[in-house]
Amino acid sequence: MKTLKDAKIGDKVTVIKLHGQGAVKRRIMDMGITKGVLITVCKVAPLGDPMEISVRGYQLSLRKADAQMIEIE
Repeated sequence: MKTLKDAKIGDKVTVIKLHGQGAVKRRIMDMGITKGVLITVCKVAPLGDPMEISVRGYQLSLRKADAQMIEIE
């Protein structure tokens, strides 16, 4: 299983599935990350946390813990 945490700068990936439960999953979905959406990895902080992604036309910073819950292809 490949997650968003494993993606490199410049990768364009598609969301397959969201893992997690309850409020955490709802928060990720409220940010516009849903099944089938295209995500581009723009930047990653020097220590790897957080990462900046482009989703649905806007930039979003995401922690590694949250990125690990997003399964990609």
